[in-house]
Amino acid sequence: MTSDVSVDRDTTDHTICSLLQRNADDRSDLPALSWRDPDSLEWSTLTWSGVRQRVADLAGRLAALGVEPGDHALLMMGNRPEHWLCDLALVHLGAVTTTVYGTSAPAQVAYIARHSRARLAVVGDAATAELWEDLLRADDVPLERLVVVDGADPARGHTDLADTAAEPGEGAARHWRDLTPDHLLTVMYTSGTTGDPKGVAVTHRDVLSNAVALDAVTEVPERAAHVCYLPLAHIAERMLGLYLPLVRASHVWMCEDPAALTDVLRHVRPPQFFGVPRVWEKLASALRADLARLPGDRRAAVDRARAVAAEYAAHRERGGGVPADLGERFERERARVLEPILARVGLDRVTWASCASAPMPVEVLRFWAGFGVCVMDAWGLTETSGVATVNSPRTGFRTGSAGRPIPGTRVRIGDDGEVFVRGASLFQGYLGADGSVAPAADARGWFATGDVGRVDEEGFLWITGRKKELIITSGGKNVSPALVEGALKEHPLVGQALAHGDRRPYLVALLVLDPETAPVWAAEHGIDTGGDVRALAEHPAVVAEVGRAVEAANARLSRPERVRRHALLAREWGPRTGELTPTLKLRRGVVVERYGDVLDRLYED
Repeated sequence: MTSDVSVDRDTTDHTICSLLQRNADDRSDLPALSWRDPDSLEWSTLTWSGVRQRVADLAGRLAALGVEPGDHALLMMGNRPEHWLCDLALVHLGAVTTTVYGTSAPAQVAYIARHSRARLAVVGDAATAELWEDLLRADDVPLERLVVVDGADPARGHTDLADTAAEPGEGAARHWRDLTPDHLLTVMYTSGTTGDPKGVAVTHRDVLSNAVALDAVTEVPERAAHVCYLPLAHIAERMLGLYLPLVRASHVWMCEDPAALTDVLRHVRPPQFFGVPRVWEKLASALRADLARLPGDRRAAVDRARAVAAEYAAHRERGGGVPADLGERFERERARVLEPILARVGLDRVTWASCASAPMPVEVLRFWAGFGVCVMDAWGLTETSGVATVNSPRTGFRTGSAGRPIPGTRVRIGDDGEVFVRGASLFQGYLGADGSVAPAADARGWFATGDVGRVDEEGFLWITGRKKELIITSGGKNVSPALVEGALKEHPLVGQALAHGDRRPYLVALLVLDPETAPVWAAEHGIDTGGDVRALAEHPAVVAEVGRAVEAANARLSRPERVRRHALLAREWGPRTGELTPTLKLRRGVVVERYGDVLDRLYED
């Protein structure tokens, strides 16, 4: 059943503010926003009318601090209700918001504060404020106020929003009615896999065009709950956790601590779930660990049920309907065997599962298909205001592809394989340091994405890598590292991979053991290292198994793509250690620099 909240064509003639007013008027008692108290662990909920009241109050307080239409404002406080509500309050004042990744280094925070010319920043607590305090005194940064939600210390230059009296009069209502769909809504800074972040300027119309198009190709229950856990600086979470819920008048559940995601999922049991590939891989590892602990007869029953689910998923992919007897067998096995296992990670009621940000390893897609969960890969950029192509049961899907263009979007492939896109939700351009917005599309509206791919005869887009990341071997062969890395990660032991070989005679790879799957595999094979992943990475049996995984990957790759040598690492790469962006994309330059000596040794005779 699709949502009963209609998404009319004139939705794109709304603003985010007018949609909130509509929801407060017409859906006032429906739940809108829930969050858990970090101390009591009790849940609190605001209805849509409650959200409107809270936003109006916050807007009045922010206006009293001097926020004016056209100002840029920065936020950095994780996935908590104040973040969500302050963002809307600032937009109601006509301000342009930017969320800064919580893992940003001080130099990155300073760059964004300087480049955005923001006069106000709102942060979550005193510890986070330390990153910003020096910027209040910097001559080249226009920041004037640092609002701290918890633990504000005026002696350190903090402003306490709770102690700020709201501006008298109409407050926010004085400004939001003057906004049009073509006003700038937000500037999102790219996560910066190479070079300085770019400020992507997006209007109300851009995001609402994307929301309308996405709603047309997805199938979710009415007012489907959404767990908001990815950074709100990420376009995916911004669309799914902030803008699309305003369109659908749906219910958002905040998850401030990513480590608590499974607990929140088990509580909410959402019918829709979006995750970047690493999240789906982590959840798969958790289920594999559970399966490994099942007694033999139970495991055999699960394997039989998963075979039925995989057959069911294959029929859905091919189209033409599922045979009645297969559908009945799947529903029985799902209810009897698979749903209780999926409930352990809170995904037993999921009907719409999706992934984007990077290609998902096919092995992981097949793992979830074995539970009847068809994870729909999508593709998009911050610059497309969300997804540009998507797999969908409604329009068709192909495992491993990025899907077909959403309504209102077109894709073409350049002579060198680069993917170009144009459409209604394409961004306005990049923010300049002087506040201007420079268009990035050509005269015909096509934007060069930097991704490399192909479109098959059925219209499905297949992303094969990044143009700037292509490896050109010393023999002149072009190789997509993402393709190689995806093949290497098909073995459950391999959690992360980097293929290397630019201007080299052949490819080598750095492989990282999956810290959750590796101990389970070790236990199944009688290896006891006391849970020490580093010891596992050096164990002869593990080393040999990873070697076989590399050989299996090479068998599916062309000769230039094959990995001649590899090194196995124990420490997982992450955003806090710098090897991944906040959106969990690989920072190749950082990895290559950090492990340069290891890579050099792989080329020694």
